Amino acid sequence: MDVAQLKRQLIAFTELLYREGFLDEQFNQLQQLQDENNPNFVAEVVTLFFEDAERILNELANNLDQQSVDFKKVDAHVHQLKGSSSSIGAQRIQRVCIIFRTVCNEKNVEGCLKCLQQLKHEYALMKSKLETLFNLEQQILAAGGPPSI
Repeated sequence: MDVAQLKRQLIAFTELLYREGFLDEQFNQLQQLQDENNPNFVAEVVTLFFEDAERILNELANNLDQQSVDFKKVDAHVHQLKGSSSSIGAQRIQRVCIIFRTVCNEKNVEGCLKCLQQLKHEYALMKSKLETLFNLEQQILAAGGPPSI
C-alpha cells in the first residue's frame, strides 16, 4: 500500500473514532503536542494511560470483591481513571466513569460491578482501536511518509 492510501485510511479511521465517541477534542490537543523532536509522544502518553488503567481496573476488581466494600476507595480509583481517560480524550471511558461514580455514591455493589464490566469492555475496545491507529501511523512511517496526520 502506498503512503497516500495509508494516509487516507488513517484519516478515515481517526474520523470514525471521533464519530463513534471513542475520542474527543482532547486527543486532538495531545496530537498537537507531537512533533518531529518527539514523534512518539502520543503513543508514549497513551501507553502510560494503558498501564495506569489496567492497574486501576485490577484494583477496582479487588476492592469490589471484598466482603465489605470501601466505596470511598472505589470512588477514588474511578475518579483517577476518569481524570486520566479525560487527559487522553478517551470519551467513552470517561462517560462510564461518571456513571460509575454515581452508582458508587449510592453504595450499590451490584451497580458498581456492572459499571466495572462496562469499563473493562470500553477499555478493551479503546486499546484495540488506538493500537490500530498507531499501527497505521507506523506503516506510514515505514513507507516513507511523514510522522502524523
